[in-house]
Amino acid sequence: MTETPKAPYTTNNAGIPVESDEHSLTIGPSGPILLQDHYLIEKMAQFNRERVPERVVHAKGSGAYGFFEVTNDVSQFTKADLFQPGKRTDMLARFSTVAGELGSPDTWRDPRGFALKFYTEHGNYDMVGNNTPIFFVRDPIKFQDFIRSQKRHPATGLRNNEMQWDFWTLSPESAHQVTWLMGDRGIPRSYRFMNGYSSHTYMWVNGGGERFWVKYHFKTDQGIEFLTQDEADELAGHDADKHRRDLYEAIGSGNAPSWSLKVQIMPFEDAPNYRFNPFDLTKVWPHGDYPLIDVGRMTLNKNPEDYFVHIEQAAFEPSNLVPGIGPSPDKMLLGRLFSYPDTHRYRIGPNYAQLPPNRPHSAVNSYAKDGPMRYVPSNASMPYAPNSFGGPAADVARFGDPAGWATAGDMVREATKVHQDDDDWGQAGTQVREVLDDAARDRLVANVSGHLLQGVSQPVLGRAFQYWRNIDKKIGDRIANKVNGG
Repeated sequence: MTETPKAPYTTNNAGIPVESDEHSLTIGPSGPILLQDHYLIEKMAQFNRERVPERVVHAKGSGAYGFFEVTNDVSQFTKADLFQPGKRTDMLARFSTVAGELGSPDTWRDPRGFALKFYTEHGNYDMVGNNTPIFFVRDPIKFQDFIRSQKRHPATGLRNNEMQWDFWTLSPESAHQVTWLMGDRGIPRSYRFMNGYSSHTYMWVNGGGERFWVKYHFKTDQGIEFLTQDEADELAGHDADKHRRDLYEAIGSGNAPSWSLKVQIMPFEDAPNYRFNPFDLTKVWPHGDYPLIDVGRMTLNKNPEDYFVHIEQAAFEPSNLVPGIGPSPDKMLLGRLFSYPDTHRYRIGPNYAQLPPNRPHSAVNSYAKDGPMRYVPSNASMPYAPNSFGGPAADVARFGDPAGWATAGDMVREATKVHQDDDDWGQAGTQVREVLDDAARDRLVANVSGHLLQGVSQPVLGRAFQYWRNIDKKIGDRIANKVNGG
């Protein structure tokens, strides 16, 4: 008869054996609890502190580990290590809703975050994108206001459609993204059945110092699938974690999802005279102008062993840019370079980069030191640079050529039209008329009118009708007619 293996004995956080899992130390069987029961105190104190603040944005999400493998040669555009021919790089992905809280349903109508961390030979490269190639605003000064308009009403504590439409109709640059949101892709069937986009434009630099502008498109190999509003509402009531469950169970059963990476490349010199601002986050680059180029495939094949450690504490930041990749003049991207790491310092502490999901797989030769929860000391011999004692020194010859650009002009607080097609309605209208079919247009009208009927009043309602008429007159008239009972 095989002997059942003995379970390990319980210890406290210092590894000391615990005397009991069930009974506090008391004077007699029913006497007062003693303060000297340090294990009881440790358990209660730990429990009181076991949550970190949830993310203000993208609070509800799911993620997994995997790898990215290059299948095509794009080295003529970038020297970045992870994009070299045949290269395979370990990675972590996190998908999320945007506006909902940590316990909100996965199937609310909302954009989905698509955050990736690549553990390259030159440190972590993070891409923090969405399942849409555009966004609601183009200037980070409006981002906080946008997010608050999507959250809960300060008086009632309830989600409020009128706040959303108030902000959207006063911000015409939102039209393209709202058209995506109210269409079929506003509610993916699961995380496996949606695309991911960098949304932002980045700079690529090749080995010869040539610069290019690039947009990333991660195309799902499972195919695009969506939920109707009725399906999503029904799932929200009986399986609020549907998308998290789907990803975990698919990977656990060996059905590893994958995405094919394609990029659009714009020659550096094209940007100033392109027909609209190529760095405007509310715009796409038409594929007819800059076709998709194959790069490689991302596969997610390993579930996290502990959700809190590996996903809740995962910290993605677009400022993690490795050699061969740099930012563009996209205002939203430049704002996020500060915002994301600052958020992590607040939410999970100044040494968040030492946590397992955020720790680089390459060597860290940093002068950073001390602070709360630091457990890996700096390997610099002296805590300052330069020093005379063998401390790390910047390799200017190898990495000293920044991926930058030059600009000139006066300081302004305005959006001047310098590209011929810079308007807020054009691409949204093109999507309605040329991308959607009749059935998709019908669902768009139903989604928007249903949303407007839930608590949106004048004058916001009138502005919403005009908003959609600016996108497409027929669609706007149909929405107004349906809301008004026609």
